[in-house]
Amino acid sequence: MIYVGIDVAKDKHDCFIINSGGEDLFSSFTIPNNLDGFNDLYQKILSLTEDFATVKVGLEATGHHHYNLLGFLIGNGLPTCVINPLHTSLYRKSLSLRQTKTDKVDAHTIALMMMSDVNLKSYSDTSYHNEELKSLTRYRFDKV
Repeated sequence: MIYVGIDVAKDKHDCFIINSGGEDLFSSFTIPNNLDGFNDLYQKILSLTEDFATVKVGLEATGHHHYNLLGFLIGNGLPTCVINPLHTSLYRKSLSLRQTKTDKVDAHTIALMMMSDVNLKSYSDTSYHNEELKSLTRYRFDKV
């Protein structure tokens, strides 16, 4: 299995790719938050395997900044989990007593979470519809 951890930010995403043995396949690298960056990540994953059943991608739900990347990954057939940042923070704190928190550390933590398979479900159409309903409800609330 190949595990990809992505720490989402507004302008860039930090990524980390490991295998099931915990070996770094691609140590931490940064991609821009645009189609070129998404294609770069996709090509790196594709260089490791063409069977996406052996790939698990995890990314943080950071406001609305993760939507484009999420759509790209799902559109290309990669099973993707969206993780609450609080869950990532608690998991990172359980691994180490150090208070280090950087985007690269978070990307590595997310990859380890994917490897440990701690009750994470892949993003689905139901999740998409829930997000759309939340967005519409917020929009209505703002207008009223």
